[in-house]
Amino acid sequence: MSWSQSLPLLILGSSLLPGLIIFLLPEERVITRTTLNLAGAVVKIVLVLAMLAGMLRGEHYQAQLPLIAGLDLMLRATPLSMLFLLLSALLWLVTTVYAVGYLENSPNRSRFFGFFSLCVTATVGVALAGNLLTFLLFYELLTLCTYPLIVHRGTEVARRAGRNYLAYTVGGGALLLLATVWLFTLTGSLDFREGGFLAEVDASLHPQLILVFGLLIAGLGVKAALIPLHGWLPQAMVAPAPVSALLHAVAVVKAGAFGIIRVIFDVYGINFAASLGLMLPLAALAAITIVYGSVRALFQQELKRRLAFSTVSQIAYIILGVALAGPIAATGGLVHLVHQGVQKITLFLCAGNLAETLGIHHIEEMDGVGQRMPWTMASFTLGAFGMIGAPPLAGFFSKWYLGLGALEMNQGWVILILSGSSALNAAYFLPILHRAWFRAPPANWPAERNLGQQETAWALLLPPLATAVMIVMLGVLASAPFGLVEWAGIIADRGFAP
Repeated sequence: MSWSQSLPLLILGSSLLPGLIIFLLPEERVITRTTLNLAGAVVKIVLVLAMLAGMLRGEHYQAQLPLIAGLDLMLRATPLSMLFLLLSALLWLVTTVYAVGYLENSPNRSRFFGFFSLCVTATVGVALAGNLLTFLLFYELLTLCTYPLIVHRGTEVARRAGRNYLAYTVGGGALLLLATVWLFTLTGSLDFREGGFLAEVDASLHPQLILVFGLLIAGLGVKAALIPLHGWLPQAMVAPAPVSALLHAVAVVKAGAFGIIRVIFDVYGINFAASLGLMLPLAALAAITIVYGSVRALFQQELKRRLAFSTVSQIAYIILGVALAGPIAATGGLVHLVHQGVQKITLFLCAGNLAETLGIHHIEEMDGVGQRMPWTMASFTLGAFGMIGAPPLAGFFSKWYLGLGALEMNQGWVILILSGSSALNAAYFLPILHRAWFRAPPANWPAERNLGQQETAWALLLPPLATAVMIVMLGVLASAPFGLVEWAGIIADRGFAP
């Protein structure tokens, strides 16, 4: 097997093998478990960067394994898949460092980190899937591996959230399976292809393709938290902070949004989907989700639930950008795939620090916390302003390109959605920042850990600091040569090529 065939499998195995070993480790093997976690995450990043460097030299990476008659398990690297893969690999290392510190001295760590590693394996499979069947298999594996993490604490509330998560995501997976089988019977192919593989089908099949598209969006929209399929997400916030970061920034909701992008770009082709009249209804659904999520976030007093409804809103920006069916707007949606992940992981890790160090779970408990945990709250502040869209942070450039793309496509109503959403973002983030920085702190915090003068454990503090720096750098270097905007623009242009 050549290097170009082996590398996708090695990237997959760099988290699969450590995860399987971790399941077998006794709880007291802390150093071994931590070493396997961190080594797997670092090796994955090295391999992903090697693949990226090879693609820049013009090399192609693809691995195929026979699965069923006429269909293979296919892993293939493309510019779009590499965008999601690199984001996942980088943020997984950050989340792993954080999880090691967060779960110190807690029970069932081998089980947690075993499933944690399987989740990243499934995410890699979703990113590198070369056809819809491969995507479906890893997409459902992600569902099964995430469930034990949501119910990790074992409380009745956690188990109820896990049941709700399964009800939504298994139902969505069934719709995705139905759509996949239907497509295969119509076309005899499921291979992803730039520009889509459906544009050349007989016109008599177009009504069926419209129905299949609805099934695909419904199945993927569960994980992407499009309304009314978002109900599982706020309830899942009962999970530990590393899992919340996983759900919102790295894997689950991002896999749903990425799946919708792949369906539009590589199954239907964005031009063909627009010709069928599918894009405007999807854009309208995304816009409604943006406003709905922001309004619901306003009324949440629990910090993680407010962040969860913020995710409902922010993920829909990605879908809106692609659904506007223009290259500039699509560029905005693709860069937000990265920007939202970096900003949201920062916010959730900071929320975890507040809960783990001071026992803070509700916004009314945050008075003066910036004086006690200034670095955590500085990171949170950057994440919040990035979500609002303040320049020169990463989130500003997402909204800038979405707005330019809306004008390019003569969709002025989108500007109203973006402006209103930014105002709502400010309305639910700025009161938090005011409490944290400008109100007097309480005489005693509810459950302060004995850390002396230390803000919090280093394993908890360094990850959000690192991602906060990324928020700034992604904004400052947005237009740099070979930067993220150029990368997203190349993907968008290739998607619109005839």
